[in-house]
Amino acid sequence: MNDLTRRAKRVAEVAALHADAVDREGRFPAEAVAALKAERLLGLQVPSQYGGEGAGLAQIAEVCCTLGQACSASAMVFAMHHIKLASLVTHGLTSDWHCGLMAKVANEQLLIASSTTEAGIGGDLRNSLCAVEAEGDLFNLGKDASVISYGAQADVVLVTARRNPEAPTSDQVLVALMRDQMSLNRTSTWDTLGMRGTCSEGFRLEAKGVPTVQIMPKPFAEIAAQSMLASSHLLWSAVWFGIASYAVDRARSFVQGEARRRPGTVPPSAMRLAEAASALQSMKATVLSGLRKYEGAQHEPDELSSIGFAVSLNNVKTTASSMAVDIVQRSLGIVGISGYRNDTPFSLGRPLRDVMSAPLMIANDRILSNTANLLLVQKGGGQLLSA
Repeated sequence: MNDLTRRAKRVAEVAALHADAVDREGRFPAEAVAALKAERLLGLQVPSQYGGEGAGLAQIAEVCCTLGQACSASAMVFAMHHIKLASLVTHGLTSDWHCGLMAKVANEQLLIASSTTEAGIGGDLRNSLCAVEAEGDLFNLGKDASVISYGAQADVVLVTARRNPEAPTSDQVLVALMRDQMSLNRTSTWDTLGMRGTCSEGFRLEAKGVPTVQIMPKPFAEIAAQSMLASSHLLWSAVWFGIASYAVDRARSFVQGEARRRPGTVPPSAMRLAEAASALQSMKATVLSGLRKYEGAQHEPDELSSIGFAVSLNNVKTTASSMAVDIVQRSLGIVGISGYRNDTPFSLGRPLRDVMSAPLMIANDRILSNTANLLLVQKGGGQLLSA
């Protein structure tokens, strides 16, 4: 067991202790995040010259999986933080200010949130209504953010906006705002079926007199295509794999108990357990294939921005999210009423409610529609298959 695995397991132990309370109370997983900071896991991706460990996406995904087996909300907070950090690491190295921010994230274990959704456009992250209003070296920004996950607890928020008030909705930039540079006034609450601990509330965000050096140097279109697409689909999928793994483990323990009670016989549910375990392996192969594809392309901007890459990563998200729901439901069917109840060692109520969010986080229908549009402009189907 390597050092990162040990650190992740220590955090998972803390997260598991409080997972039911986080879910029941719909509260932020403060204990798990405090453990993440104590183990210095929030700065994993930051290059070593800025105080981090230079971890790759596969290593981050492994931590997501470990946390997903303990507390879905804690795992998702960790994943979303690193999705935004990936944008900084990939696209902020040419900016002294953003390099300084990376150093602060690593040294002070700052928690990063994201503000991409907006009233009037919903979850279409590639369009913004709000705009950066610059005056000299300073700018103002106001945004009706319909969702900022754990916004009330974040130290930094990365915000999408139009480049200026005259820019089209698709001409966007990504702005880093520190906690003391903005006000967040809550406009909606987060009372949901699952993933309750992400506290994805709505806010009116206001920032005034912010230095323009805090605007990321690359257009958001490039950031979205070259880092956000891959990191979000892959890290989310790793969280969902962790949830599915936990469910199959519960089902396995249940079937093993049945077998011990009836020595010499194979429980009827054993075959369904084998099917669930096979589905879990298929899901794992899907996620690992996506990680390998990203690792092979991460230093090739043209490949990261290609249609073939986008279609491939879209497929990872839609496939993994659907498989995760199916696997947890299969596991519940194996365990039966003991999984349906909340007061047994085999309870699967919380994992099932949490995993139901997977096809809805950037809705699969939206992603499939985007994939269809990409395929319509793709030239030469053979090239896509060989990509």
